[in-house]
Amino acid sequence: MSRISDQERAERSSEAMLRDDHTTKGFGMKIEAVGPGVATISMLVRKDHLNGHGTCHGGAIFTLADSAFAFACNSHNKVSVAQHCSVTFLAPGRESDRLIAKAREVTLAGRSGVYDVTVTREDEVVIAEFRGLSRTVSGTHFEEAAG
Repeated sequence: MSRISDQERAERSSEAMLRDDHTTKGFGMKIEAVGPGVATISMLVRKDHLNGHGTCHGGAIFTLADSAFAFACNSHNKVSVAQHCSVTFLAPGRESDRLIAKAREVTLAGRSGVYDVTVTREDEVVIAEFRGLSRTVSGTHFEEAAG
């Protein structure tokens, strides 16, 4: 039996996760790219993402970063969940801005992982920096032949 590539594993894990991810889809997010330990997700800021100041709600920005984190830390076909996340907001997002969250694996040690996510606007202004700590739990996203 042939072993699948790390890239294919990441893509298949992403597809399996997205099927039931109503939050990512409901916020209008689009998976731009996935790979081993990385994910890029974008979101157009809609009127229902705005807070009372007329800027993108921090919770919407956090959700975008958290989704990128989730797809990055689950890219190895091992079910992983967040055990801790933090975010620093640096600039506002505005209606019609396209926000892009790029997640990357910093380290993976046993069942614990550390991931950094940078959220930018299309003009590359940094909106937020997010750090997520993951924990691998039991299960996989799809059956993978041993080989």
